[in-house]
Amino acid sequence: MKSLTTALFIAALSATPALACGGNFGTFVNGLKSEALSKGHSQNAVNTFFSDVRIDAKVIRADRAQGIFQMPFVDFSRRLISNNRLQSAQRNAAKWDSVFDRVEQQYGVSRGVLLAFWAFETDFGAVQGNFNTVNALLTLSHD
Repeated sequence: MKSLTTALFIAALSATPALACGGNFGTFVNGLKSEALSKGHSQNAVNTFFSDVRIDAKVIRADRAQGIFQMPFVDFSRRLISNNRLQSAQRNAAKWDSVFDRVEQQYGVSRGVLLAFWAFETDFGAVQGNFNTVNALLTLSHD
């Protein structure tokens, strides 16, 4: 299940025209299901993964309330990019080098992009939050 979650997250980040965002949520989810099946995930895994997915209005409200994205880039970067985060990124890049190599090769998403998301969204796993991860990712991808 973890690899299906990872694959769907990366697919959502690198959405192809087949995964166009917006529109009807059910149609969007059905497109993701079809893509998961075409990538070799079993019908049972796909059905289980998508069994209770829904748009999470709380996620959309939180996303749209992020004032940090209204800042000029220099202010934004000073607030989010610290020496501690850069050092953690270097450690995690080295620790997970083979995983990043596979992700880059298989999905075409660079380790720099993934490290940045990992740093900003969870401080490399230190902050987990209280949102349902699958619903949050699908909500944001669809929106």
